[in-house]
Amino acid sequence: MRLIACLGNPGKQYEYTRHNAGFIVGRVLVDSYGAPSSRHQSEVFQRGIGNDKTIVLFPQTFMNLSGKAVRSAMSFYKIPPSDICVIYDDFDIALGELRFRAKGSAGTHNGMKSIVLELGTTEFCRLRVGIGPKAGMGSVSDFVLSPFSPSEYRQIEALGKPVSEVIALWLAGDMDAATRRAAAESAVVL
Repeated sequence: MRLIACLGNPGKQYEYTRHNAGFIVGRVLVDSYGAPSSRHQSEVFQRGIGNDKTIVLFPQTFMNLSGKAVRSAMSFYKIPPSDICVIYDDFDIALGELRFRAKGSAGTHNGMKSIVLELGTTEFCRLRVGIGPKAGMGSVSDFVLSPFSPSEYRQIEALGKPVSEVIALWLAGDMDAATRRAAAESAVVL
């Protein structure tokens, strides 16, 4: 059983903001999943049977409390951290680039800090979606809560397919191929 957590903020006022890149690209993952249920302070999509399931979580706790939703789902489904992947925005990466890693620090991202705090480990996968650069945009919170321009939004939406491909490789257990696929998308952006 695997858990994918797509990070963002709930509510119409945040729908097109940079901080919702995880929600935006994650919607492509659940196109074929059917209707979500509302559990674990999240929208929850499931596909599969028995222990061969993929759970996709869209926490509705607001970004800074994402860890509570992820921990709740992880505990309920008895999923170890090594079978979790978090998809989230990163302003230190150029707009439209992807970075996939098996583990790492939370950096400056408050949603990731919440997850690390709640899970007590950094030993889970992460797929970062570039929304930067932040340079010259004022405070971090002003930047991440600012809306994408229409062309930037289209660029982030277009990442849905490569994100799905990276996640499919991760689900198949091929971490190296997932990392290479994310890097290939970044090379296209450059």
